[in-house]
This record gives sequence, structure tokens and C-alpha cells, in this order.
Amino acid sequence: MIAKTLQDMFRRYRRPGDIVFAVIFLAFALFLLSQLGTETKVVKRTKWFAQPALWPTVAIWGMVIFSALHLLSSFLSPRIPGRWKEVGFWLLSLEYVAYFLIYVVAVPWLGYLPSTILFVVFLSIRTGFRSTGVLCLSVVFGVVVAVLFRALLQVNIPAGKLYELLPDSIRVFALTYL
Repeated sequence: MIAKTLQDMFRRYRRPGDIVFAVIFLAFALFLLSQLGTETKVVKRTKWFAQPALWPTVAIWGMVIFSALHLLSSFLSPRIPGRWKEVGFWLLSLEYVAYFLIYVVAVPWLGYLPSTILFVVFLSIRTGFRSTGVLCLSVVFGVVVAVLFRALLQVNIPAGKLYELLPDSIRVFALTYL
């Protein structure tokens, strides 16, 4: 639809949950602004454009200004019902944060390879992919990711306590590559 007037073109429509998002984002921006003096440095005898604190300061002040404008426009826009339903929908994503935290705790105990395989298979089942082919593909994906990170990219990931129970010849291989 093409706007008929300039007012129609710049009219702002508030979405459910918009004001909650605007308040949270402004609070986060103000928190970052309060930390700016302790987390960045201003170096004496350095030009203003070469200061280490310049771009973080510009970015955070931009966040504060634009989030305040967003909050103001949310207050001035007509309210649409459904705010808490939308916020509840956002909170559903925290389920996956909990899964990731469980994975992070499991890696030092089970090891990177078994934890990754279990995590990928569990997420496949959780998201509704339950066929044998998809689960086998998930296992292959978990193995490829673990071997890629540990063996090829040599990312230093702590070995699991489970590896200590393996026989000596297999344990050395598992600690190095799995």
C-alpha cells in the first residue's frame, strides 16, 4: 500500500510488547552508559579520534538516544492489546538458554564429543525431528563438529572426566582428539 500523505508515511504503529522491549532496552543502554567511565580509557596526549573510548562512547550514546526515542514513540503510539502474551512468547526462548547451560556443565563431565552428540540429538528431538534418518544425521553432525573443533582447529576444550575411565591406549587418543 502506498502512503497517501506524509503523515501516513511516518505514522508509527505500536506492536504488542513494544513498550516492554523499549523499557528493557533503555535500561540496558543506561547501564552501559553508567559503566563507560570504568570500562574504557581516555589516554592523555592522544588525539580525540584516536581515543580507545571514542567508538564505545559514540555507540552507547547512540543506544541511549535512540532507545529513549523508541520509548517516547511507544508511549505516544496507540496501544495494541496483547503485550503480556508477546512477552510470554519471548520468555519461551529462555528454555534453549537453559539447555545450553546444561550442555556447558555436561562437557567437563562427559567430554566434548559425547556431550555434543547428546546435545544435538536432544535438540533434534525437542524441535520435533524424530525420524531415524534425522537422528542419525544429528549424530554425524555432532561427531563432525567435535572432530572439527578438537582435531582440525585444535580448540582447547577441557576433556571430560568420563575419558579417565577409558583404557590407556584409547584415553590418550580421546584426550587429544575427542
